[in-house]
Amino acid sequence: MIARTVYLASLLLLLCTTSILAQTNTMRIATYNIRYDNVNDTVNAWSKRLPVIADLVQFHDFDIFGTQEGLHHQLQGLNEELPGYAYIGVGRDDGKQKGEFAAVFYKKDKYKLLKQGNFWLSETPDKPGKGWDADFPRVCTWGLFKEQGSGLEFYLFNVHFDHRGEQARKESVKLILQKVKDIAGKAPIILAGDFNFDQNDEKYKTMSASDLKDAYHLAGKRYAHRGTFNGFEATRKTDERIDHIWLSPIFSVTRYGILTDTYANGLFPSDHFPVVAEVMFEVKKK
Repeated sequence: MIARTVYLASLLLLLCTTSILAQTNTMRIATYNIRYDNVNDTVNAWSKRLPVIADLVQFHDFDIFGTQEGLHHQLQGLNEELPGYAYIGVGRDDGKQKGEFAAVFYKKDKYKLLKQGNFWLSETPDKPGKGWDADFPRVCTWGLFKEQGSGLEFYLFNVHFDHRGEQARKESVKLILQKVKDIAGKAPIILAGDFNFDQNDEKYKTMSASDLKDAYHLAGKRYAHRGTFNGFEATRKTDERIDHIWLSPIFSVTRYGILTDTYANGLFPSDHFPVVAEVMFEVKKK
């Protein structure tokens, strides 16, 4: 009887120790091209879309997410609507406030920002400017974050590739994979954004051959019945995913979704759908 009691006590201690040594944590990551404030978007004007996007973010409970195309005033407005979040990023035109951002929003109570930076998708990534045959300057914003509950430190890179320059997109794949390696090293990595190429493209295959994997393929459960670009057209039918979330092996994906929420009789909050991945990770405690 004493031996059995000792055995059970030892087993309980082992189980408790194991739970302490390997804690499983979750977070909801998203990427969302929020569409720049275009004066010609009358029905889909930014003033109408802003509160809907803010509600969508909060209802779906994004923990950390990348945005694309947002201008400075749009990001300021979104930040006011999301008081629990902060954001990082710079304008692509001057590295300050001019032009579109590839901003990263994150919950202030869940993550601590340790470092941040930006580089441009060009032959001279350390300064603002267009690269190769791109139509516009394209910037990547990154942050090193610490998840407060687990202590996990990870990098999130957020980017928007050019929509027309084929050489620019090819070279941008090479550049971003190298930059991610140079900046983050062996740390956990999340790479999110509007890549302007879909899952059937050779550039997608090049990305997939790296250590980073598409959350879509890692997911245990997927909700993805449309492509990620809608053009504000309810009848558009496509399965092309041009907005992606790429992850380091440390992350497993429980759920992946392309969120097709509408408002006001079928209007879309943006001309892209947000992509969200619920991921799990373990942090071993000493």
